[in-house]
Amino acid sequence: MASGEVKSVLFVCLGNICRSPIAEAIFKKLVTDGNVQNKWRIDSAATSTYEIGNPPDYRGQNCLRKHGITMNHIARQVTQDDFVTFDYMLCMDESNLRDLQRKSKQVKNCTAKIELLGTYDPQNQRIIEDPYYGNDEDFETVYEQCLRCCKAFLEKPH
Repeated sequence: MASGEVKSVLFVCLGNICRSPIAEAIFKKLVTDGNVQNKWRIDSAATSTYEIGNPPDYRGQNCLRKHGITMNHIARQVTQDDFVTFDYMLCMDESNLRDLQRKSKQVKNCTAKIELLGTYDPQNQRIIEDPYYGNDEDFETVYEQCLRCCKAFLEKPH
């Protein structure tokens, strides 16, 4: 990455209240800890309209608080602009991936690289399952997966 060049990443899941805000908060903490926050623009969004305007799920917030990470996000839906203003759109499962790929075809000059966040998992767990209907343990699993993936994504050359 050329010095002074800002990279951008948008984390995406179905509702933008569980997985993607968790990944966003983890990645923000990693770049802050690595003192490279001025080199990244970081956000998260939903493929659906279900939760627009809502804060992240309290169970995800509790999980991150336990790990010393604060989450500050209000759910929003992916916009057409996102496909041209973000370098990376990292999503959580195959359904998110299909939605993003379909939407990207409606955008002229889509420049975002659309991938599964799990592509970066050193443990090769490609899908990050939605913990919404699960329990605290499921949120912990999402946290651990996102942490591994975000670390690996941050370490790769951009």
